[in-house]
Amino acid sequence: MKHRFSVRVYYEDTDAGGIVYYANYLKFMERARTEWLRDLGYEQDRLMEQSVAFVVKRVEMNNHAPARFNQLLSIESQIVELKGASMTFRQEIKDLQGQRLVSADIKIACVDPTVMKPRKLPATLLGDLSSGL
Repeated sequence: MKHRFSVRVYYEDTDAGGIVYYANYLKFMERARTEWLRDLGYEQDRLMEQSVAFVVKRVEMNNHAPARFNQLLSIESQIVELKGASMTFRQEIKDLQGQRLVSADIKIACVDPTVMKPRKLPATLLGDLSSGL
């Protein structure tokens, strides 16, 4: 199942040439993953109260074309691997015409934030994520 989230490029997201600074794409993708969880009924602050947090373990990102100031972008997110304590997202950022601007595979680990050690995903969350594969 693909999740879609829209974001507009603000001036603060760009470099002096009006092009999105590459690190900001990672922020856009983080927002998209957070909104996906929210759409599934999971708030990250509530998860943290249950000693569940997520950390980025690995990122492989490719820049295909630039995004510019004031553009509306669509971020498509899809889980391509789901394990007991981690998941890998494939995310693409596209413009309104569907041109792929950025693609990334991002591995997320589930950790207990009190000790910063890996922990299994809660069974209900794992089930909800699995149903979308």
